[in-house]
Amino acid sequence: MNTKKLTMNSILLAIGALLHQITPTLGLPMQPDFALAMLFVIMVLNKKDYKTAIVAALITGIFTAMTTKFPGGQFPNIIDKIVTANCIYVLIFIICKIKSFNKLSESKQNSIIASIILPIGTFISGIIFLISAQAIVGLPASFITLFLTVVAPSIIINLVAGTFLYKTVNLSIKRSSPSRR
Repeated sequence: MNTKKLTMNSILLAIGALLHQITPTLGLPMQPDFALAMLFVIMVLNKKDYKTAIVAALITGIFTAMTTKFPGGQFPNIIDKIVTANCIYVLIFIICKIKSFNKLSESKQNSIIASIILPIGTFISGIIFLISAQAIVGLPASFITLFLTVVAPSIIINLVAGTFLYKTVNLSIKRSSPSRR
């Protein structure tokens, strides 16, 4: 990985951690995970780099574990980020193998991938988090209740916020590229 990508990914991870820290609960029992949305943005921008996906997932898991408001949610946060990153990497790999998809421009491909993985990835992450939290520390309410009150709204919030984050990051990358100077 080159220095420019490493620096960009580090900044994006820091932004994701900051967003995760300062995000209020938004009227839900728990906060949505904007760090997860930023992880997906990193995975879209580095879609063929498995090592980056896993390292970013591990770092995101550690950041979210340090800032979680879920009682005993430290290990479930790390587990869910790593499992989710692996699942999403496979999904991106499958999408990239579609012949008609490869005829699109890189920017269009990334936009399509982002719109697919943001809701699916949030769904997977939420399920894995709840399953691992249930196994490790127990849940403060029933699985279904937590899914409906936390995960389902987070899917919508992460789709909207993640799309905004992706477009903002993508625009920033385009404007800072050397070809525009």
